Amino acid sequence: MSPRRGARWLRHSLVLARRSLAKTSRNPGVIINGVVTPALFLVLFLYLFGNAVAGTTDEYLQYLFPGILVMGAGLTGLVSTGTNINIDLKNGVTDRFRSLPISRLAPLLGSVLADLVRYLGAVVILFLIGLALGFRAQGGLVAVIAALGLAVLFGFCLSWITVLIGVTLKSAEAVLAFSFLTFLPLQLGSSLATPTVSLPGWLQAWVNINPVTSVMDACRALLNGTPAGAPLATTLIWCAAIFVIFCPLAVWSYGRRDM
Repeated sequence: MSPRRGARWLRHSLVLARRSLAKTSRNPGVIINGVVTPALFLVLFLYLFGNAVAGTTDEYLQYLFPGILVMGAGLTGLVSTGTNINIDLKNGVTDRFRSLPISRLAPLLGSVLADLVRYLGAVVILFLIGLALGFRAQGGLVAVIAALGLAVLFGFCLSWITVLIGVTLKSAEAVLAFSFLTFLPLQLGSSLATPTVSLPGWLQAWVNINPVTSVMDACRALLNGTPAGAPLATTLIWCAAIFVIFCPLAVWSYGRRDM
């Protein structure tokens, strides 16, 4: 791909991302859901399980909050990514895109880039909520930025799975149901609420291979100022693998849709 062509499809993607963000400004439910749902999990888990898991809610907050941050960086808003693309397909919006001299990647990447902005806004708001509840980042400013960036990067890569679901299934209802069933085990079957070693053996087997566990552990280590080498490396490998597999599959499926 020449630099000129590369700049062109990126420009087209940014224009379509702006379109998606303009739709969000008129219907901010996605952003509200991306903040309210993780915030509710944070408050409920903190005061229901804090004393039982960590002895005090203050200590448990230091453990719980990084996982909630990852939840807010895409996990609670992923379903909307595939659903919105599916609705555009059903309503004929993407037929108009196909008639334009733009890359097949642009409509999909534009939607994901818009979600990236939403994820960033969600994690910033959640971080402020965490600070208000008493969370304190022990790793310093650089570690905070790295943790936020890692959470958003993981959300960006994971979005391509829902993009593939959105362009493959025929109805928005099916996308919603399938995405929910796909991501619920990833979200809750992780180290979100309790350390892995405290779980039963059969559940540990799943949690240990769950990529969400890796990113939560990496963000937890960064924010609490502990070594993050192994979970950070594992997270970056997972991000690369998910993107390399699901982005091309989503673009290919999008090109074949209704052919």
